[in-house]
Amino acid sequence: MGLVLSSSDVAEQQTLARTFVHSAMGAGGDNVSPQLAWSGVPEGTKSFALTMYDPDAPTGSGWWHWVVYDIPADCAGLPRGAGNPGGALPAGAKQGRTDFGSKEYGGAAPPPGHGPHRYVFTLHALNVDKLDVPDDASAAYVGFMIHFARLGEARLTARYER
Repeated sequence: MGLVLSSSDVAEQQTLARTFVHSAMGAGGDNVSPQLAWSGVPEGTKSFALTMYDPDAPTGSGWWHWVVYDIPADCAGLPRGAGNPGGALPAGAKQGRTDFGSKEYGGAAPPPGHGPHRYVFTLHALNVDKLDVPDDASAAYVGFMIHFARLGEARLTARYER
């Protein structure tokens, strides 16, 4: 069956609850990162990375909402709120800089009237213990390094519009 990403907070192709929507840009949500779990880990996995990306953002390059990397291989998920300040990330895990300019979860915040946006959570099983990226690396930089270390990936896509 392969790598599977699931959540008790996010359902495939369903609307994100306001709990997981950003509080900025007039979106008015609580900006809490959702619970995520995974199974079917590929042999040889040494760590994981998780990204949340909106390919529908009107930027020409999409919008990176969340980047977590160096998640230990023995980890099977992240609790709700793990990506927020003071959240319970696994020991050694790091958050990369998002397009909001911070190193934390940034929920959905599409422009009003722009139509539905997709929010793609992708779990990457990696063949390295740690990604070789600078502390201030952008999400795109981290994504570039993920590409070369990926053993497998699983996705979960939610939607949101205002």
